[in-house]
Amino acid sequence: MNETNLRITLAGRPQGWPEAEHFRVEQAPLPQPGAGQVLVRNRWLSLDPYMRGRMSDAKSYVEPVALGDVMPGGTVGEVVASNAASLQVGDLVTGMLGWQRYAVADAAALRRIDAAGVAPQAFLGALGMPGVTAWYGLQQICRPQPGQTVVVTAASGAVGSVVGQLAKAAGCRVVGVAGGERKCRHVVDELGFDACVDYKAGRLHDDLRDALPDGADCLFENVGGEIFDALLARTRPFARVALCGMIADYNNAEPYRMKNLRAVLVNRLLLQGFIVSEHMELWPQALRELGALAASGRLRWRETVAEGLEQAPAAFVGMLRGDNLGKQLVRID
Repeated sequence: MNETNLRITLAGRPQGWPEAEHFRVEQAPLPQPGAGQVLVRNRWLSLDPYMRGRMSDAKSYVEPVALGDVMPGGTVGEVVASNAASLQVGDLVTGMLGWQRYAVADAAALRRIDAAGVAPQAFLGALGMPGVTAWYGLQQICRPQPGQTVVVTAASGAVGSVVGQLAKAAGCRVVGVAGGERKCRHVVDELGFDACVDYKAGRLHDDLRDALPDGADCLFENVGGEIFDALLARTRPFARVALCGMIADYNNAEPYRMKNLRAVLVNRLLLQGFIVSEHMELWPQALRELGALAASGRLRWRETVAEGLEQAPAAFVGMLRGDNLGKQLVRID
């Protein structure tokens, strides 16, 4: 195999929005697998908001990407060389192999997938980490009961879209928050939410009041900032808040100053942040349940696809700005 490896590395740490200068597209020698390892030809790359945090050297729950290192990310690919008995050439696998065409990994760090009846890239979305994130935050933190009201921000995204469908399956009333009429129509007409508030319409507080006349029993928060602040004021006593992401602040030099934190005390809220990779023991259960819903046609998803690994930086910035509908992917050529 004489090919070289195309990869995208971190060239600089952005202050504010990432730009092209913060990434470097480069050629590298093809890596070779050692004992117990495989060489994977990545076919699909997942782009996710957490990657913005890893571009920064600020203290967080995980180490930042070092300058010059390959950008991290989930992939689906094909084993093209194997020194491991558990994986054979031709197997499809998913793992954290980053923004690159080829990668070497320990076989134990990869999950073999069966893509019969479903597109393989679904294992980067509703049937992968975003789906498990939705499942965990809703089932383990929000714990909704039939008849309760669940609110989901970034409702048309990879995580939020699954949260809403799981909540509907649990017998809840579900209200989404999304940016733009197109996304809100998708959330209601295609995903089955009961209502959707368009935060770009300029009537955020009034529209939240109208959509939540009796308040919310559960808030699945992906956005943070003004939207999160406004929703805290719409919570009911003893509501649960699953804090999954704060994308509104990821590119701001100064974080939004919350005005309604008093609601946490007044309404005796349970407010819990979570990192889904810290709960791997629950992934098999989550994936079984998500797979069953998908097989029955009760779980739907949309994808936005960028063509070619070189397009990953632009697609990543577009995702942070909310340009995507559903899961943002890169088809690696």
